Amino acid sequence: MRFLMLNWRDPKNPLAGGAERVTEGYLAALRARGHEVVWFTFAFPGAPAEEDLRGIRIVRAGGKGSAIFAARRWVRRQPRFDLVIDQHHGLPWFAPWWCGTNCVAYIHEVLGPIWKSFYRPLTAAFGRWQEKRMLWLYRNTQFWTASASTKILLEQIGVRRVQLIPYGVDTQALPALPDKPLTPPVRLIVVSRLAPNKRVDHAIRAYALLRQRGVDARLTVVGSGVIESSLRELAARLADRWPVEFTGALPEAAKDARLREAHLLLHTSLREGWGLNVIEANAMGTSAVVYPVAGLIESTLDDQTGIVTPQETPEALAGAIEFLTRDPERYQRHRVAAWERAKTFHWSQVLPPACDWLEAQARGAQA
Repeated sequence: MRFLMLNWRDPKNPLAGGAERVTEGYLAALRARGHEVVWFTFAFPGAPAEEDLRGIRIVRAGGKGSAIFAARRWVRRQPRFDLVIDQHHGLPWFAPWWCGTNCVAYIHEVLGPIWKSFYRPLTAAFGRWQEKRMLWLYRNTQFWTASASTKILLEQIGVRRVQLIPYGVDTQALPALPDKPLTPPVRLIVVSRLAPNKRVDHAIRAYALLRQRGVDARLTVVGSGVIESSLRELAARLADRWPVEFTGALPEAAKDARLREAHLLLHTSLREGWGLNVIEANAMGTSAVVYPVAGLIESTLDDQTGIVTPQETPEALAGAIEFLTRDPERYQRHRVAAWERAKTFHWSQVLPPACDWLEAQARGAQA
């Protein structure tokens, strides 16, 4: 079979993140089953127009506003695809109306409030409005997502068919869970693209509050992005006496080592499709404290595999961490449950049924 993924970024794009990692996972698995797989994406400076990635053919052309037309022209010159996957990131590719074959829509999250993180109020309001209209336009298209929260939002907009397929991770859970008592200093870690919607500043503010309250803690921020300099300035201003460590982006092995050493992962995003780094941390024996937002309330089960804070505030985040420091037995229960659950999200468990479903869609099956 022939599969085409339409996605605005590919794994080598400087702005690539979790969406591209999971997309690569699914496409590589389809390629391993013997299918032909193509990933059409935006061009970016220094990138070749075509290259091979793990057997996946990457084709790059156009950008915002032009890539849809470039994709349409390119597809018309190709042999027929069995399935086109139209991946949404606030704006779709409108593939059901021009691809001429079976098509599914793939979405990680309904952006909603995330628009406000990147655009001025009028532009953000328009973005939210058009996103809902576009999703309604797709209401008869088969959707695929990883998050039950996203499924509910899509159904509220009017989408009629949504398939849930969980994300997978490459991270192998530790073969045995080593001891990691919650003793000072409490080692906190953030692993994130440093973008406005991730609200990493909330983690820094919570850390400063903890130190002001006398909690001996350390904070490490792993990742890079457009707001790194402003986050460094905030950390210097709020926690000059207790410096925050910024590592930049790390290779996977180094990142896993940091997660293994940490006591708690902090995740303060506005909204997530799931929260891959939560499961990666869990696989390393590290539970999470997260905000009560779509996606994160699924990757972390409150008071089972970690803590979901009652509010989206640095005060609530600091309070949850401080609560755990007073209840080390609860912390240990969370660690064990998170580690055990992480094993079920390894790609080896996720990919076979996911590929079965995609092959069925390519044959024209109705979910």
